Amino acid sequence: MTTNVIHLTRRPSTATPTTTPQDLASTTAENLATMAAHQEAENALSMALHYLRSNAANIPGATRKAVQALGALNRLNMPVHTSAHAGAGVRAFASLEG
Repeated sequence: MTTNVIHLTRRPSTATPTTTPQDLASTTAENLATMAAHQEAENALSMALHYLRSNAANIPGATRKAVQALGALNRLNMPVHTSAHAGAGVRAFASLEG
């Protein structure tokens, strides 16, 4: 009985950190707001799917979370210098429902 063995050569580590202190210092408020809106949209969509997939199929909860996600997505699409109208996402979603 023969066994096949593959011998790996050791290579020197050339890994470099992906985030440097200069990168962290250059993080602006705009970047942080964009990341927060993206995370909010992703979390709200995840919860909406959770509510839909549950045994009780919580439709009102899923709708509420979908509206939150739409609001976060609207904030991602808006120019930075323009402020969002608070009810714009809710009205847009309601118009889709019919």
